[in-house]
Amino acid sequence: MRIVTLEEHISFPEMANQIPIEALGGFGQSEAMKRMAPKLADVKQERLKSMDANGISMQVLSVDSSGANLLTAEQGPAFARQYNDLIAERISGLENRFTAFAHLPMTAPLAAADELERAVKTYNFRGAMIRGLTQDQFLDQARFAPIFERAEKLDVPIYLHPGLPPKGVADIYYSGLPNYSGMAEALGCYGWGWHSETALHVLRLLFAGIFDQYPKLKLIIGHMGEMLPMMMVRSERAFKPGNGGANQRTLTETFHEQVYITTSGFFTQPPLRIALDTFGIDNIMFSVDYPFSTNEMGIEFLNGIELPQEQLAKIAHGNADRLLKLAV
Repeated sequence: MRIVTLEEHISFPEMANQIPIEALGGFGQSEAMKRMAPKLADVKQERLKSMDANGISMQVLSVDSSGANLLTAEQGPAFARQYNDLIAERISGLENRFTAFAHLPMTAPLAAADELERAVKTYNFRGAMIRGLTQDQFLDQARFAPIFERAEKLDVPIYLHPGLPPKGVADIYYSGLPNYSGMAEALGCYGWGWHSETALHVLRLLFAGIFDQYPKLKLIIGHMGEMLPMMMVRSERAFKPGNGGANQRTLTETFHEQVYITTSGFFTQPPLRIALDTFGIDNIMFSVDYPFSTNEMGIEFLNGIELPQEQLAKIAHGNADRLLKLAV
């Protein structure tokens, strides 16, 4: 069976080393993260061998961690352009195995929209990945409208991935902890914090009416829906149209029409069952979160899903092929 994975990360050291270390706020510097650096830098060696060994047909690559969004509006556009050029160069000749989400200079929203269009039209990238907040602002702020407008015009999705916590949040929520084994980083990022923040981000977009303003916009979120499936019914009541927000449709209607989730890093069946009951079979796509999760973990999970073959095929590749317009 064809298998497509959508949240698979890269980080090229010649680019990552351009980000001032102080801009990272102490996060992303753990020994575990440093050990991942060679795997993140690789495209055609160990990564491709692992894909072959596990039957993965295609990876959609995206830049790991923060990049251009930590640079100034003057620095970011050239950085993002260089990164996207490098990605295209390194997957050249293997377009049947790799494609990518564009890296955007979020501190310069109009330039980000232009870079999205360039990456899509020049390199056939499949949309963009945006990581968390930009200069402590969520995407419901008016300054980011050009990005949504361009994504809708190009008919490509935005993948909203968690990002590093803002300094003010980190100082209150994640400071004063014993720092053995990167405990603050684990709590603030992949162990809890940035998942809940991404859920909040999506709910803000709903409440602000962004989905209604851009009705053809498609948003992807990872990690089995960033806690939203479990909260769906309660949030549905809170965000009813007419409850003070700008949203014209219910949360469920909006999510079914415009929000897709991936399984990245979540490899047990109970969360999947909740996602199926809430988001539905047509809105769920398989992902691994490579190299932070292994392809072996992902495939073992996929093989354990007890669904009819036609529904399993939707998760494994069909929904991604349709949303990203992947040639089969």
